[in-house]
Amino acid sequence: MPTLPWVTPHPAGPETTHAFVMASRFEVRSLKDVPRFFLKSLSAWGQVRKAPGALGASLEARPFGKVFYTLSAWESRDALHAYARTEPHKSVMTGLRATMRDSTFTFWEVPVDGLPVDWDDAKRRIEAQARADAPDGHGPAR
Repeated sequence: MPTLPWVTPHPAGPETTHAFVMASRFEVRSLKDVPRFFLKSLSAWGQVRKAPGALGASLEARPFGKVFYTLSAWESRDALHAYARTEPHKSVMTGLRATMRDSTFTFWEVPVDGLPVDWDDAKRRIEAQARADAPDGHGPAR
């Protein structure tokens, strides 16, 4: 499955100098969970394309590895949180919890002229966050 390319739902206004970025990694429990997760993630993807404050987003699916990555940039932390609390995202995340083996989220800011965010940088940050979140400081085996 190829990466869904970076889309820019709303260009940053002149008053927006920095973007709030979120990157995530989701691993489902089994291959049978992959189609459901992918279909549900597409509804959240459609929502992000219309969400107020969304400056950009991309999705990478590795179905045979049971792993999905998201990368998004927002006008503010509040804009991201409003998106996460709104349907369909809210129900999608609640409904998929039972299928999740592991998830990691990381957040940072970049100048808006640094968009789109580089996937390699995002994945390094996700891995660093997974290590920091692990009880032993080494992160989950991947």
